[in-house]
Amino acid sequence: MAGLTIRDVVKSYGTTKVMHGVDLDIDDGEFVVFVGPSGCGKSTLLRMIAGLEEISGGEISIGDRVVNEVAPAKRGVAMVFQTYALYPHMTVFNNMAFGLKQAKTPKDEIDRRVNAAAKILHIEEYLQRTPRALSGGQRQRVAIGRAIVREPEVFLFDEPLSNLDAALRGQTRLEIARLHERLGSTMIYVTHDQVEAMTLADKIVVLRDGLIEQVGKPMELYSTPDNLFVAKFIGSPAMNMFDVKPDAENVFVGGPVAVAPTPKNSNGEIVVGLRPEHLISCKPEEAVISGRLDLIEQLGDHVIAHLIREDGVEFVAKAEDFSSDKKGEIIHLAMDPSRVHLFDKQTEQRIK
Repeated sequence: MAGLTIRDVVKSYGTTKVMHGVDLDIDDGEFVVFVGPSGCGKSTLLRMIAGLEEISGGEISIGDRVVNEVAPAKRGVAMVFQTYALYPHMTVFNNMAFGLKQAKTPKDEIDRRVNAAAKILHIEEYLQRTPRALSGGQRQRVAIGRAIVREPEVFLFDEPLSNLDAALRGQTRLEIARLHERLGSTMIYVTHDQVEAMTLADKIVVLRDGLIEQVGKPMELYSTPDNLFVAKFIGSPAMNMFDVKPDAENVFVGGPVAVAPTPKNSNGEIVVGLRPEHLISCKPEEAVISGRLDLIEQLGDHVIAHLIREDGVEFVAKAEDFSSDKKGEIIHLAMDPSRVHLFDKQTEQRIK
């Protein structure tokens, strides 16, 4: 096992720069998740770590070894792809053993590693089947097993659950979490699904346009996002955002929203962020924000209410239940002031 260090890594395709000097430290045994929208550079960064993409500048180290010029097979990493990339004519055993056979590993050692990985992943009974006789979740476990048998220093996962249905995603996500706990290996996982990121990660790296926006533990990013982008990206449903201005008495107001006092390190307009799950039904005189009910989503253990303020601004509230489900009725909502988030509209940075 080994940690990983990325220093000022740049990636360009011709004159187009897609990674802009990334710096990141990953500790030995950490489970780190790269998240961000499509095109943010998360898969490109993962592929550069794997050696599948050349870096245009900077340095990548695995353990204490710089691997910029090291071939992918010799970096001590194993990658699990979005597509399972299994050989359809080979059995599960031979798919998992293929890389070891290519490396001329002794047969007894191959048998030991494949059987041990199959036991970890609960696929012992499938070893003599071909991939077409397996479900999507079983195929993904074979792909993960193929990585395990290599006994790498670092595991790399590139959106491995995106081809699975919702139930299988939840089940396989749990299996990956247990795998990390059992092996204690360094794992780097790419996803656009923030639920996967929040539930799996020791540390989340949020990327946008080839830059790291914030690095931290899941609840750190949720509770104290550094900027508007992270605040909107982390959390489901997304954080409600309201543009507000200071009035003559140093109180921020924006329609029914009122937040005081004025932050000292702000200048100009402020964006107030209210998480949907922190809004609670209340009496009109206690309301932080009120809105006309437009739509209710019934999701079993909770409901999501889509509301419209009197000035036409839309927002969302999430709760176990609401005082009303009648479309057009006015809903009054309060929240703990300590959970209000403030951002400078011009810089988009958090006001601390």
